[in-house]
Amino acid sequence: MSTPVRVRFAPSPTGALHIGGIRTALFNYLFAKKNNGVFYLRIEDTDQTRFEPKAEQYILDSLSWLGISPSETVGKNEKFGPYRQSERTEIYDKYIKILLDTGHAYYAFDTTVDLDLQRKTQEEQGKSFIYNHKNRQELQNSLALSASDVQQKIEDKIPFVVRFKTPENEILTLQDMIRGEIIFETNLLDDKILYKSDGLPTYHFANIIDDHLMETSHVIRGEEWLPSLPLHYMLYRALGWEAPIFAHLPLILKPVGNGKLSKRDGDKLGFPVFPLAWTTDHGISEGYQEQGYFPEAVLNFLALLGWNDGTEQEIFSLTELEEKFDLSRVHKAGAKFDPEKNKWFNHQYMQMQDNESLAKEFAIILQEKGISHTYSVDSEKIDKITLVHIVSLIKERANFVADFWELSTYLFEATTEYDPKAIKNWTAHSASYLTKVINILNNATNIDVETQIKNWAEQEALNLGKVMQPLRLALVGSLKGIQVFDIIKIIGKDETINRLKKAIEILK
Repeated sequence: MSTPVRVRFAPSPTGALHIGGIRTALFNYLFAKKNNGVFYLRIEDTDQTRFEPKAEQYILDSLSWLGISPSETVGKNEKFGPYRQSERTEIYDKYIKILLDTGHAYYAFDTTVDLDLQRKTQEEQGKSFIYNHKNRQELQNSLALSASDVQQKIEDKIPFVVRFKTPENEILTLQDMIRGEIIFETNLLDDKILYKSDGLPTYHFANIIDDHLMETSHVIRGEEWLPSLPLHYMLYRALGWEAPIFAHLPLILKPVGNGKLSKRDGDKLGFPVFPLAWTTDHGISEGYQEQGYFPEAVLNFLALLGWNDGTEQEIFSLTELEEKFDLSRVHKAGAKFDPEKNKWFNHQYMQMQDNESLAKEFAIILQEKGISHTYSVDSEKIDKITLVHIVSLIKERANFVADFWELSTYLFEATTEYDPKAIKNWTAHSASYLTKVINILNNATNIDVETQIKNWAEQEALNLGKVMQPLRLALVGSLKGIQVFDIIKIIGKDETINRLKKAIEILK
């Protein structure tokens, strides 16, 4: 590319960072990496009515957890600082004056009552109220008032906003890297507010000023900003600047029904929509981190919501995504969020994890269950090596580390009840079979009794399954779990015999 690539993620700190915002950040990050460019974070905090003090740090923590931290942001490599819009008001004042002086913007003193009256009048005529060239001269603004009246209102501190003067009778033919050519008619657009009555710029104005001054080469953002494209383009033109290249990403859609994914969907269907936990007066919303997702799995899943590399490959490391990502492969249509596919990705990354690191996480769960760091099992002790081995045996069935306990409870605690469905496999011969297994265990010189039990079954011409089913039922309480002989090795000979005796007594 002829110009250096600089892209940004520019969230508003008004609450928790939605997973859609994370995908936008990810696609910007990947585009920068692919093109040896810069990914920076700007905090767009001009909306003081919805400002949430803890949101900025939450955004930074979320990107850090996911491993896609920006090269430049608040307090870090502030080459074009400040990186908080609330600290850049003097900059915006300079450029709003330029637009006012050149006639591209104007003061508007209309009150809420004035605008409501106009809206009501239009509705009575079966029309929609739009503040633009059709009615500017009928409203309270510097285009309709004399210069002296305008000056007097300003001196009297009458509240005002500054609006953009949208050109009349223009057809704008604009380009989008994902959607191609898009056409807008200026007569259908309203005169957007650029400066609010509180003296702060709106998103639209501050956004394009900052993108220009921070030398943003590409603006990659969500589809919901597509209607703002003509205004932003016209603002660049009015200031005599070249606009960046735009790309509008497809929406992330609800798993069920139509529309954009929301927090309510996550609450209803039981999946996270935030990267990290978010606390409000109404409680705590768990994020991907708290629900046990691996950050790499989250990124992989999000990358494929609206993009693919043209192959059947689904598992991508972050490095692979950086190498393969291409905006030309981003889809126009919305991408439906699939919670089960989300879990599937986590399952795949679970299998890639180091067993020892997973064992450390599992150890925390065991301690919370009241099982000490020595992992007591009645009279036996399960050491670190054995715990790592347990993880290696059960993780194939797990989506999350939190699943480990349910998958292996029987290795730490003897069952107190037996699955009624599994009891149907208990026959008149089951007790005698288990008694024989007890004898083999008592006479065995080592814990490897698998060969001895199989040899005995073969000599007696027994169907091995008829022996293994009651044996598993006695050890586990059901017919689930890892291989029976692995269970015996882990819990030990004495615990195995105790469980077999208990099952014979209860189930006979």
